[in-house]
Amino acid sequence: MSQGRISTWLRPVLYVSGALFVVGILFSVQSFTDNGSGNILPARLPSLNESFGLPDQLEFAGEPVPLDNFDTRESLDKELLVNGYWHSRTLMVLKKSKRYFETIEPILKQYGVPDDFKYLAMAESGFENVVSPAKAAGVWQLLVSTAEEYGLEVNTDVDERYNLEKSTEAACKYLLESYRIFGSWTMAAATYNAGRKGLETQIDKQKSNSYYDLLLNDETARYVFRLIAHKLICEDPSSYGFHLEESDYYPLIPLHDMAIDTAIPNIADFALQNETNYKIIKQFNPWLRQNYLPDKPGKTY
Repeated sequence: MSQGRISTWLRPVLYVSGALFVVGILFSVQSFTDNGSGNILPARLPSLNESFGLPDQLEFAGEPVPLDNFDTRESLDKELLVNGYWHSRTLMVLKKSKRYFETIEPILKQYGVPDDFKYLAMAESGFENVVSPAKAAGVWQLLVSTAEEYGLEVNTDVDERYNLEKSTEAACKYLLESYRIFGSWTMAAATYNAGRKGLETQIDKQKSNSYYDLLLNDETARYVFRLIAHKLICEDPSSYGFHLEESDYYPLIPLHDMAIDTAIPNIADFALQNETNYKIIKQFNPWLRQNYLPDKPGKTY
């Protein structure tokens, strides 16, 4: 036979063999995984076309979620699928959650805000000090006007929206005021996205004060369901394909508080004087927006 005739004869055989080889690899990857110790274990991730079941009953901030309403069920199902299969982002916030909840939970309790609102910070920012297109900033995504209304200092030197404790307190004050106005924690959560005036406009127009019965813009209509989805996934990660050992969660970092009532001319020098470094000071005090802290008579940080 000629070389060309050999190639023609072998081509379909090679195609079939190659396909079987690829299928074998895919089967192996799907069925087994290495846990890092050299032991081969069954993979635990759900298949890519697997849906998530909804609980029979559910509450958010102590208020019932009307799962007998088809729109409520489908809206929650959508957010569970979006966040349940947004693997890298959801896994990252789960790993960070205990570190941030350690600070957030006692402040919510102190102000009498339901514990479920910790999922608002989780959903809003993923525990990152991000800045939104609307210029909301920090873990709690506060606008400058809202931050200043609730006692935070915001300027080019200091921006307390990036102070986790103080921004959590400001968020609590906002939510308490919204609850006083609307009489519902679910509606208070919705105001965090739509604003109070926006929600009041829709209440007057539609003659309903239930979040689950209002026709809202897409972002606000999805907002509370996104918080509930984060709650469900965080409370039972394995049911949504996220299998974390206790050691997988980022540990708490021991911190040392200092009261500063004078200027810090140079934060790098200040760090060295306190046996740490510039990076650590800025990482744990992102509200310091410059490489110095000016003197402000009567002000203690």
